[in-house]
Amino acid sequence: MIQEIKGLHHVTSLASDAVENNAFFANVLGLRRVKKTVNFDAPDVYHLYYGDAAGTPGSVMTYFPFVGLNRGRAGTGEVSMTRFSVPPGAIGFWKERFSTLGLQGLKEDRLFGENRLCFHGPDGDPFALVESAGDERTGWTGNVRNDVAIRGFHSASMRLRDDGRTNELLTFMGYQQSDEADGVKRFQIAGGNGADIIDVETAPGSTNSEQGSGSVHHIAFAVENRAAQLEVRQALMDTGYQVTPVIDRDYFWAIYFRTPGGVLFEIATNEPGFDRDEDTAHLGEALKLPTQYEHLRARLEQHLQPLVA
Repeated sequence: MIQEIKGLHHVTSLASDAVENNAFFANVLGLRRVKKTVNFDAPDVYHLYYGDAAGTPGSVMTYFPFVGLNRGRAGTGEVSMTRFSVPPGAIGFWKERFSTLGLQGLKEDRLFGENRLCFHGPDGDPFALVESAGDERTGWTGNVRNDVAIRGFHSASMRLRDDGRTNELLTFMGYQQSDEADGVKRFQIAGGNGADIIDVETAPGSTNSEQGSGSVHHIAFAVENRAAQLEVRQALMDTGYQVTPVIDRDYFWAIYFRTPGGVLFEIATNEPGFDRDEDTAHLGEALKLPTQYEHLRARLEQHLQPLVA
């Protein structure tokens, strides 16, 4: 069994408009934009990162905003919901805020004994805030109070046709099933990074999902460093998974593999972090380009949508 994984590192989704996406995460949810860069495979598209003050692994939601991208279709074989942790008693604040701003999909309920508020992002992205007792992480307080600020990820859900092999994979990755309710199995890493819960829902009669705006592109799990990542990579390959070579993503090193249920998993390092090319006080302010695209800066700065800080 793999022991190096500590929980989520980041979740990366697709969007249809960079300006709308930036306004939602920075202004509505009150997260900090910790990096403004571009897609390694499509440099005319932003890669935007939002999280806590430092972009701590386990707090970072990232987006590829392809302008005008068609809406995705929900179904099986996808990350079906991303959830953020908030302090106990905070949901009232967020419900009033979201109602005033006209957010769609508002619904209060409970799952595994925790209060949560479900809502939709600008591209129909399914999200929830979960009141999580004992979460000692510090949220970003740029425009919300500390007593209600998002602490980071609480969990993510996957919707699958058949969960058997994925459950085995999660167990191999160090997760243990901790609960089950309403057809959802909860897996958790003991002593993880706070973003250490994965829920698995089985929906055998559903159609396959289709990626588009509002869809999760991939979900990344955190390891401390490159040495730990190499151990995880070897363990996965020894088990039969087709894993990519290590890829330098500037702010972390990454490997990728497709799960039995169809979801794309990434294993990402906590090092070197988002302050490798910007002072912590000014994270996310300047456009940062991968070295291979620096010669395109003038054209990209004209092409990319201007974003309010």
